[in-house]
Amino acid sequence: MALPFRKDLDKYKELDEDEILGKLTEEELKQLETVLDDLDPENALLPAGFRQKDQTLKKPCGPFDREKLLAFLEKQALDHKDVEDVVPYTGEKKGKVFIPKQKPVQSYIEEKVMLDPELEEALTSATDTELCDLAAILGMHNLISSSHDIVGSSNGVGSEGFTNIIKGEKIIPVFDEPPNPTNVEESLQRVKDNDPRLTEVNLNNIKNIPIPTLKEFAKALEMNTYVKSFSLAATRSNDPVAVAFADMLRVNQTLNCLNVESNFITGIGILALIDALKENETLTEIKIDNQRQQLGTPVEMEIAKVLEENTKILKFGYHFMQQGPRTRAAAAITKNNDLVRKRRVEGDHQ
Repeated sequence: MALPFRKDLDKYKELDEDEILGKLTEEELKQLETVLDDLDPENALLPAGFRQKDQTLKKPCGPFDREKLLAFLEKQALDHKDVEDVVPYTGEKKGKVFIPKQKPVQSYIEEKVMLDPELEEALTSATDTELCDLAAILGMHNLISSSHDIVGSSNGVGSEGFTNIIKGEKIIPVFDEPPNPTNVEESLQRVKDNDPRLTEVNLNNIKNIPIPTLKEFAKALEMNTYVKSFSLAATRSNDPVAVAFADMLRVNQTLNCLNVESNFITGIGILALIDALKENETLTEIKIDNQRQQLGTPVEMEIAKVLEENTKILKFGYHFMQQGPRTRAAAAITKNNDLVRKRRVEGDHQ
């Protein structure tokens, strides 16, 4: 579709600019240069000659010669007299020589500690083991050079050293989680066949599932009546996958839990999933947190609005960034759980 202003530009395509400039008079050329003065000199899209008008009035004196130019500049610099200093430099030093101040050396006088004669005699005659036991009681474990000197003592010291000393925590290695053993093709076929033994599908952390395969899962779930939980967290799902599962939620009347956390779904895909909850009566738990980019305030407001109108969602996995939608969503989920509790209590009484 052509834009309206482009229709008026078609008639200028066949113009010859050189022919037009050749027909201009000298006064018209000067007037054109005046017009060019209003152009932006910093516009990089214009040629260098068009960013500023030619201000040279002298005629060219010949071709460029670099050696002659350097010789001329050197000669001009030698001919130019230097400006004489107001006060000539004589090398005389003025002022006082800086001598740093000597800081006084602080001397410490050791204080003599006077003990009772009985204590002094007991410490003098004590063995190394007894001194280690005393250090353990006082908590001065740094006075003991090695642990083999204190083995066998009865003051909190065992064969491995002190039991009441803060030690470095041992690092517990954290191993990677084992890969997901789910067979994607087999699970897809079982969902399509409506296998009554398949009630939960877990595709979490399987990175190499093609997008068309994920869409096939959504299409197969539309007619499935046994799968209660479906999880595809960290599968690199995007908006088309979210839209496909949103269409599935409008038809499926069996699924109770849906997990799409840690994917590449934007606000468009999330809104499609949330909007599908208006037509779904069985889903009680949905998780959409930890997407690649933040959803934004408008999306969070729409999520809170839909949750307030929904009476089936009991668990909603998403960390709201704004306080307003967070409070409204929490109140809506609490209300739904209270309704379930009331129905359960009324059923028990009956």
